[in-house]
Amino acid sequence: MKIGMNLLLWTNHVTEEHYPIIDSLKETGYDGIELYMGEGDVAHYSKLGNHLSQLGLGVTTVTGLGPEENIASPDAKIRQAGLDRLKWAIDNGEALKTENICGPLHSSFAHFTRQPPTMEERQWSAEMLRKAAEYAAEADIMLAPEALNRFECYLYNTMEDLRTLVEAVDHPNLGAMYDTHHSNIEEKSQSKALKTIAPHLKHVHISENDRGTPGSGQVQWEDVFTTLKEIKYDGWLTIEAFSTIIPEFANAINVWRDYSPSEEIYTKGLAFIKEGLGI
Repeated sequence: MKIGMNLLLWTNHVTEEHYPIIDSLKETGYDGIELYMGEGDVAHYSKLGNHLSQLGLGVTTVTGLGPEENIASPDAKIRQAGLDRLKWAIDNGEALKTENICGPLHSSFAHFTRQPPTMEERQWSAEMLRKAAEYAAEADIMLAPEALNRFECYLYNTMEDLRTLVEAVDHPNLGAMYDTHHSNIEEKSQSKALKTIAPHLKHVHISENDRGTPGSGQVQWEDVFTTLKEIKYDGWLTIEAFSTIIPEFANAINVWRDYSPSEEIYTKGLAFIKEGLGI
């Protein structure tokens, strides 16, 4: 397994300004970084990708869809806008040399109809993701949609939900992502949830219940690490933690305070994962 650190702890747009942070993560012992892709172009991500390659670091990517880019929308124009956004991310991801693009790719973040998900919404989402996966295949990028907790999403909340999506899309360039924070809210058992999604699992976010330092909260970590080894998962384990450094982003994801010091998160977090895996 490879261990990464999501730079959303510091920024929602990685630039040369953040190279010292990346250097520190390399020195600490990380195998790679993860960044949020919300803006930028191919030239920007090509330059960043070359820098990461020179450091010998791998890279994964998170992105999302805005309100007018919801691929589960009944409006065909909005669904097309969402597909175009995913293709934009794939083009930039290819320039970056990202291994995967993960996140709530199936629908718009924090969008609610105040009704349970419908069969039509899930069909629309799967149809658009199949087209996105076909496009991603040309760039050799894996798409890994993420189930979110009920307070951030209504379409896909559990690993059982996510499994049905992956099987509906049925494309080799679309798998699934597992996030310990969301599963801590929605699942009865982290172990059972991981086993449910194991055949399709392509990416894992290591995230505490309060988004602070892994190992400092309520997540059933022994179950997580034991099961990851049991199912022979061999992909990325990426720490995702948040702070109030970027106020507009923090407000958008309902982060109202700092949960742990940044340095503690990435130093103790890495040590905690290695201890949990016995490496």
